[in-house]
Amino acid sequence: MTCGRLPVLTIVVMNFKKLFAVSAAALLALTATAGENDGKIQLYGFIRTYAAYDSRESLSSIEDLFYYMPYDRDMAGDNDLNAVGSFRFAALTSRLGVDVKGYRFGGWDMGAKIETDFYAGVSGVTGTAQLRLRQAYVTFGYDDLSFKVGQAWHPMAADQPDVLSLNAGAPFNPFSRTPLFQVGYEFGGFSVDLAAIWQMQYTSAGPDGQSADYMKYGKTPEIYLGLNYSNDGFLGRIGVDMLSIKPRHINAAGESLSDRITTFSPFAYFQYSAGDFSVKAKTIYAQAGEHMNLNGGYGVTSSSVTGGRLDDEASWNYTPTRNSSSWISLKYGRELQGVLFAGYVKNFGTAEEIVDTRHLYFSKNSFSNMNSMWRLTPTVLYNLGKLTFGLEYDITGVQYGEFGNDDAKFGLATANLHWVTNHRVQAMVKFTF
Repeated sequence: MTCGRLPVLTIVVMNFKKLFAVSAAALLALTATAGENDGKIQLYGFIRTYAAYDSRESLSSIEDLFYYMPYDRDMAGDNDLNAVGSFRFAALTSRLGVDVKGYRFGGWDMGAKIETDFYAGVSGVTGTAQLRLRQAYVTFGYDDLSFKVGQAWHPMAADQPDVLSLNAGAPFNPFSRTPLFQVGYEFGGFSVDLAAIWQMQYTSAGPDGQSADYMKYGKTPEIYLGLNYSNDGFLGRIGVDMLSIKPRHINAAGESLSDRITTFSPFAYFQYSAGDFSVKAKTIYAQAGEHMNLNGGYGVTSSSVTGGRLDDEASWNYTPTRNSSSWISLKYGRELQGVLFAGYVKNFGTAEEIVDTRHLYFSKNSFSNMNSMWRLTPTVLYNLGKLTFGLEYDITGVQYGEFGNDDAKFGLATANLHWVTNHRVQAMVKFTF
């Protein structure tokens, strides 16, 4: 019986191979046809492997490759338990994407993008990387009017410094890809962007941790408005982001609450390039900002009070933290490139007094007792055609403190200020196609 099944199995395998070959040929033919008549379908991506060493235990995510900051001291006698080195090596950030460009219908220009990588499925440094959705959106436009609908980079995070690191400059630079509906209009060398944004992966903090539910029940999209100017190697942007959420929408009795906090975060960005040289810089003054991976959050100021405590059955009032985040990056070279990144973050605390620090809701990728932070990152890249080798040295210093009696009222740690520093050495090999 077993021998009799072998020819059948052989036929099935041969037919599968033929089907695969025909499907591949059809896909190639479709791509070629699209390029001639309806536009161009382009497959792109890269294979990327990182190896990184840290001199100190640090806050980071996914294989510890997305780096944020070193942990504060954890003293056991004279020993700092966080003063421990570590190493990791992984290729899980390899990427695959498809661009559709050049399609026209009835005077409208249309396109699309879908992009994925293997970043998901890893806890700490353990697990098997799985595919996740990075971007998926369509674009269409008529003359000087353009639209983008789907999941894409947040408008304040799209312009990134030239760094080798996976974090793209975070938490000095906003970092978020999110569902949005964006409209753009060009006039002369200027353009204006208006976007309605929803939260998904990068979310606000609150009483139930970081969650998109605060926006869901707030029923108000995040709004971005920006003005851009581009001319002769120069690009400049200014804009403001408005977020309005409900940290709590019902109480334990199921009664509706009027909780709401609305924040405004302005920013400015510029870049200039000439030949093999380029410079980029960005600064943002964020109210809260944790939904964009910035160091921020908000606290509770008051409610109907019973016995001198917050009344859980009543609505609460809130005030945001204020955070200044700035960076600059310089790059020079073509085959052999040198890059320098410098960033600085300052926490100014909340605008109004808060009830206590237990009701201070802060970014899960930072710590509320962080007073200030800096980073300096020199990088060397060698480009051998589509193959790139990189070596980066990242030194990050964080000033931590304790909440004193007065400054704790504004969610700012100013007592017992001290610095901790991490040294990260990171190497990369990347093949782009």
